[in-house]
Amino acid sequence: MRLKRRATAVITASQDTVRELAYRVNDGIHVSLFWNPVSDAVSLSVDDDRTGEHFELPVERDRALFAFNHPFAYAG
Repeated sequence: MRLKRRATAVITASQDTVRELAYRVNDGIHVSLFWNPVSDAVSLSVDDDRTGEHFELPVERDRALFAFNHPFAYAG
């Protein structure tokens, strides 16, 4: 089941402006990578179905793929 997308706090434009670049789910953990073309900002969103925890954070553009593949390492 795919979670309903939440407006990201990291990017302050409307939901229509933000583009989802990548999405994956593994063992109940949903990871999304977003890009805002207006501000040229990239952000990461992580939802854990098992614990109900959620976090979002800005991502350096040159680290976007690493952040998407290893969100907990990037956040730490």
